[in-house]
Amino acid sequence: MKLRPALHVNGFLVLVAWLVLTLVFGGVAALGYIAMAQHHNVPALIGAIVASFFVLVLLLSATGLIVVNPNEAQVVQFFGRYIGSVSEPGFFSVLPLTDRERISLRVRNFETQKLKVNDADGNPVEIAAVVVYRVVDSFKAAFAVDDYEEYVQTQSEAAVRHLATTHPYDSHDEGRTSLRDGAEVAEELTVELRDRTELAGIEVLEARITHLAYAPEIAQAMLVRQQAAQVVAARTQIVEGAVGMVGLALDRLTEQGVVELDEERRATMVSNLLVVLCGDRAIQPVVNTGSLYN
Repeated sequence: MKLRPALHVNGFLVLVAWLVLTLVFGGVAALGYIAMAQHHNVPALIGAIVASFFVLVLLLSATGLIVVNPNEAQVVQFFGRYIGSVSEPGFFSVLPLTDRERISLRVRNFETQKLKVNDADGNPVEIAAVVVYRVVDSFKAAFAVDDYEEYVQTQSEAAVRHLATTHPYDSHDEGRTSLRDGAEVAEELTVELRDRTELAGIEVLEARITHLAYAPEIAQAMLVRQQAAQVVAARTQIVEGAVGMVGLALDRLTEQGVVELDEERRATMVSNLLVVLCGDRAIQPVVNTGSLYN
């Protein structure tokens, strides 16, 4: 069984017809009972009984009038049998004596709790996400699961846990996605949630990480590690630039014939230039007035 529209007609037309027929049959029934009471007219009594029966049928038909709000669907059941859904906003009449369940089609968002999970490297992290979704199949939302809102919450937390365990908090290898890669992680989480919630007639529009941090017990140690990694990276870049500048300086001196340097003097110059370029403190120049070999 799948989603299908329920048979429905304009409620205002049905209401007008209902009022007119109720007045007609009600008047006939009243006149028949009066004629029976005054003149003992048996045919009038029979007509009154028939008119009363039609009035009862009309009263039962009034139970089929429904109001559907914008971005809402009503799932219609007739004694346990699904007969369709009405998702068009307005005033309608459906089959009488039916049960209707309202299903909101509005866009909703849900934020998971801060979950404590071990990432792919085994480090405990705290992670939370926000999920934006809406119902696109009212039949599945009503009958495929007990409570589609609770189902979305449970599946969202399960997907976030799975995401955290398959990626590291911070990747030091190129080509390896980490939890800090916002766009890629969000896309992966959205796709996984769409697969998980399709059963309940839910469309996940977006899912993003809203909180990501190391667990308190290792946060300080990981901060020191991150700082050390940044220092090493900065020093590496400084050394690479310094080596290039020293090589450029030696090449220019040789090309222009400013000074003739043997291997020992070249080594001394390289050492001095690297100290100047790579040092993190101000350098105090020392003027050598003698010979390097004395």
